[in-house]
Amino acid sequence: MPRVHNSLISYTGQLTRIQMALLHRRLGFSLTHLSNTVIRRHFRSRVGFALGPQGLLGGSVSHSFLSFASVSGACQAIQKLTRVRVVDNSALGNAPYHRPPKCIHVYNKTGVGKVGDKILLAIKGEKKKALIVGHKMPGPHMTPRFDSNNVVLIEDNGNPLGTRIKTPIPYILRQREGEFSKVLAIARNFV
Repeated sequence: MPRVHNSLISYTGQLTRIQMALLHRRLGFSLTHLSNTVIRRHFRSRVGFALGPQGLLGGSVSHSFLSFASVSGACQAIQKLTRVRVVDNSALGNAPYHRPPKCIHVYNKTGVGKVGDKILLAIKGEKKKALIVGHKMPGPHMTPRFDSNNVVLIEDNGNPLGTRIKTPIPYILRQREGEFSKVLAIARNFV
């Protein structure tokens, strides 16, 4: 072990026994069999975290570490493979299903659906378009945040399949009344 420790000093500055133990746990193999160049190549390309005096145990972290182990939270808006809840009284939306409907496409260029975006759902073996009327992700100031990702099923021309919406929908949809006038007409209340 001192041999590897001495060969790492030129690359990392100083590597303590605690850092060696953490690296051993992280990589799953012993560092005593590796040469200095192999360790450099492995840390820069695959693992990507800094081995400097503060890199492994805290302090500054390299940019490649952020891409390797992201600390950002899960996306709570609607994207591909997101399970949603149908909140209108359409026959397809109220039918019992083993798995909740799943989003298979978002009709915008970002691929992340917010309130007012159209999506394509896989529901009971069929493909149906839907309008997002609520999601878990916090939106702009004074817009409500819901406990579930709510959608209303619509036809290809934009007419809703149901005759009533069972949950309140965000008031912000009223600003886009021209697009969603028929959906807004069947809504009972707004938040």
